[in-house]
Amino acid sequence: MKLKLLAAALVFFSVLSGCKKVNKLTQFTIEYDESVVIQSSTGIALPFDLLTPDIETNSSSKFESNDTRKDLIEEIKLTKLNLTLTSPTSGDLTFLKSIDVFISADGLDEVRLAWISNVSESVGKFLDLSVEDFDFKEYIKKDDFKLRLKTVTDKAITNDHELAIHSEFFVDAEILGL
Repeated sequence: MKLKLLAAALVFFSVLSGCKKVNKLTQFTIEYDESVVIQSSTGIALPFDLLTPDIETNSSSKFESNDTRKDLIEEIKLTKLNLTLTSPTSGDLTFLKSIDVFISADGLDEVRLAWISNVSESVGKFLDLSVEDFDFKEYIKKDDFKLRLKTVTDKAITNDHELAIHSEFFVDAEILGL
C-alpha cells in the first residue's frame, strides 16, 4: 500500500513539474519604448499632461513569434515602467515632483498604468515607477494605445526635456488553447 502511495505521489509531482515547464513556454515579455518632451515653459506645482502619439502594439506578430494568438492570452501585467532623461545631457529629473502614467485604447476606459508620488532630490536621469496590479490584456491586444503622463514639477526648467519611456509587460497565454 505504501509503495502505491509513493508511486502515485511521484507521478503527481512529475506531472505538476512538467506543467510548470510547459506553462513557462507560454509566458513571455513584450517591451515598448516611446518618448515625450516636457517644454521649458512648463509651470511649477501645476499638473499638466503629456501625450504620446499612438503606440502600435504589433501584438498579433508578437504573439505569433511566441507561438500564441490574441484569443489565447489569459493575462498581461505591467512589470516595469521607467523614465530616462535623454536630453539635455547636462540635466536630471529633480525638477519633477510626481508622475502618473495612464493608458488608453479605442473603446476602453483610461486607467492608471504606473506612478511615482515623491521624486527624490537625488534622482539623476532615471526613474523607476511603481506599477498597477491590473490585467492590461485588452489594451495590448488592440492595434495601438496611447500613454498620458500627468506630471507635476517643483522647479522651473529653462530647456526642453526629452524623456524616454520604457515599459515591459508579462504575457501569460493558454497552453495549446486549453
